[in-house]
Amino acid sequence: MDPLFTYGEISLTLIELVALITLVLFTVLVTLMLGQRSSKVLKGHLSDMNLRQTELQGRMAQFADDAAQRENKLREALDLRLDNVSEKVGKSLTDTADRNAKNLKELHERLALIDRAQKNIETLSGEVNGLQSLLANKQARGAFGEKQMQDLIKDFMPPNAFTFQATLSNRKRVDALIHMPGDQGDVAIDSKFPLESWRRLTEAENTPEETFARREFARDVTTHIKAISEKYLIFGETHDVAMMFLPSEAIYAELHTNFGHVIEDGFKKKVMIVSPTTFMATLHTMRAVMKDAAMREQAHIIQKEVGLMAKDVSLLDQRVSKLQQHFDQSAEDMRQIRISTGKITKRADKIDTIEDNIEGTPPTNIASFRKAGS
Repeated sequence: MDPLFTYGEISLTLIELVALITLVLFTVLVTLMLGQRSSKVLKGHLSDMNLRQTELQGRMAQFADDAAQRENKLREALDLRLDNVSEKVGKSLTDTADRNAKNLKELHERLALIDRAQKNIETLSGEVNGLQSLLANKQARGAFGEKQMQDLIKDFMPPNAFTFQATLSNRKRVDALIHMPGDQGDVAIDSKFPLESWRRLTEAENTPEETFARREFARDVTTHIKAISEKYLIFGETHDVAMMFLPSEAIYAELHTNFGHVIEDGFKKKVMIVSPTTFMATLHTMRAVMKDAAMREQAHIIQKEVGLMAKDVSLLDQRVSKLQQHFDQSAEDMRQIRISTGKITKRADKIDTIEDNIEGTPPTNIASFRKAGS
């Protein structure tokens, strides 16, 4: 059958077109029928939806109230926490400010201490520079050692036990003489300060020049020992041992540690090397010797005074004995006096009795009066 309808590539015959129209009409009819049922269902759904909406609105209102209450509680809790946090933060800030103020105060104090220490360091630096300038001059260095020695002697010895810058019989002048008791002679003390050779020795340590510096240092000290032995050891005038005072503990320790032969040479020449520390100990020993000698010299006077004191004690004992006898005699006299006073008291009592009798009933005659008096 020829196509009745053609559209593009689509072509329909009459039967096909009738079938298509019938299908469309059936579809429309079914749709209308379904639409009536859907309207009823839709109305039911709408009613149900209205109920649910009402319930939902109630729930929403309740939820809003609950949300408002929760919001209020949350706001109160947040306010409380914020207050606590603000209080803690304020306290923390206050504590921090106090700590910072305290730290700043301590910092200022420490800075003040540092400033004072800096000033002290500057002062000390100036004094060290002055000391270096002093020690650079040989004469000033000698005066420095001599002054230190004199100060130690003044501190540990009595004023009449020493003489400074004393001239000996050989017209040699010694820095100090310590006057020992008896015939021991005066101890000569000379101050020496071999600083230049000592500096060369310390600067040449661990270098090829060290051997030469050590030899030069030992030679200088040995020269001083020889000069003291020749000048200040005089038989019958000075003590048989003289002293060389070194105003440096470091030099003294170096000599005893690494220059034993120099110390032995001093012993042989009867020159004892002392440092400030050992010199103090030596002065203590000398003072003890002087005190012991003074005690021995005064021993006979002490014995005499002890004898006189014993006699005085014996005389005192005799006088105490006599005083005891006087006390005993006084006690006996007091006893006799109390006996007499007792008798007098009894007689006075009798006289009072007689007077009472006279005032009460007078006696008839003199005999009765006498009898009453007896």
